[in-house]
Amino acid sequence: MDRTPVALIVGVGEGLGFALGKRFARAGFRVALAARSAERLERLAAEIRRDGGAAVAAPTDARREEEVLALFDELESEHGPVEVAVYNAGANFRAPIVETPAEMFEKIWRLGCYGGFLFGREAARRMVPRGRGTILFTGATASLRGGAQFAAFAAAKNGLRAVAQSMARELGPKNVHVAHVVIDGMIDTQAARQRFPERAQGLGPEGMLAPDAIAELYYQLHVQPRSAWTFEADLRPWAEKF
Repeated sequence: MDRTPVALIVGVGEGLGFALGKRFARAGFRVALAARSAERLERLAAEIRRDGGAAVAAPTDARREEEVLALFDELESEHGPVEVAVYNAGANFRAPIVETPAEMFEKIWRLGCYGGFLFGREAARRMVPRGRGTILFTGATASLRGGAQFAAFAAAKNGLRAVAQSMARELGPKNVHVAHVVIDGMIDTQAARQRFPERAQGLGPEGMLAPDAIAELYYQLHVQPRSAWTFEADLRPWAEKF
């Protein structure tokens, strides 16, 4: 069996998730692309394979514990050890607090925070005995502050950051690098440009975060020497106010 190290990315769409898959594939990893849409995942994995990389589609609902356990078990038994694990899943929701349904608040939290806990725990269970590995979490501006009408999203992202911070303090001495990346700005995707055309146009050239540039930072976090590990990095384009 080919035991090429695996880079597992949960929350793969056309933007950052796919860029992460391409970057780690270029570095020689077998990338496992995970999300709920099997058809989209297979299309993206096929594109990576056409470019000479190794990629598999791994449809998973990160909110379901049994599916997260099965994801890690199947990847490690069929493909190789998960050396890099990236949690990029999440969903946004904007509404005044008095109009925020309880079930929507819970739904956003389950994907953004609870799923990250399940993912991080299962990655740690496999990496700690081996004494190596990298676990990366995608955060947002809401990881650091709650904006008006973003209570659900802020709760999920604040919670995920706290999980990552606790894991970093616990697992660093065990040679497992845990890092959290704050994405402070709009990621440049076709969907974002279609949804917010005026804002995208107003930001100008390189005014949005390029997915490939973000992915490069994630890869550099993985290869950092352990004498100078980063826990948290925040990324924003030159035009973003902060």
